[in-house]
Amino acid sequence: MLKKIKTNLLSFSVLTLLAVFGFSGVALAQSPDPQKALCNGAEKLQISATPTGDCATSAAGTEDKVNSLITQIINIFSVIVGIIAVIMIIWGGLKYITSGGDSGNVTGAKNTILYAIIGLIIVALAQFIVRFVLSKATSTT
Repeated sequence: MLKKIKTNLLSFSVLTLLAVFGFSGVALAQSPDPQKALCNGAEKLQISATPTGDCATSAAGTEDKVNSLITQIINIFSVIVGIIAVIMIIWGGLKYITSGGDSGNVTGAKNTILYAIIGLIIVALAQFIVRFVLSKATSTT
């Protein structure tokens, strides 16, 4: 029974990861912006030495789009991991309740709850680390 639950949980985790990265691939594969294509063509032909008007503003927004995409992927991944951790806390609580005083089962239930809480802490810290790195990597100082 426990092996079947572990197998189902692992397959669920793999499928959710594939879904998250599959959806992010769809977002990346969208058609290019026609304004950006025109600006790139004008720069290759060297019509203007410095980008002006719409070309200057379209080039400035690319870093924000990349940061936004990375932040969205991390947020989706964090939500999925958070849901799995909450499910594992509930599972550990059920194991603890149904242990019947057996020390081996009680220890296993406590470990399940402990590892799920540690997972939640790691996900929260990952959010802060990613936002810190993105802010420092794209700062203009």
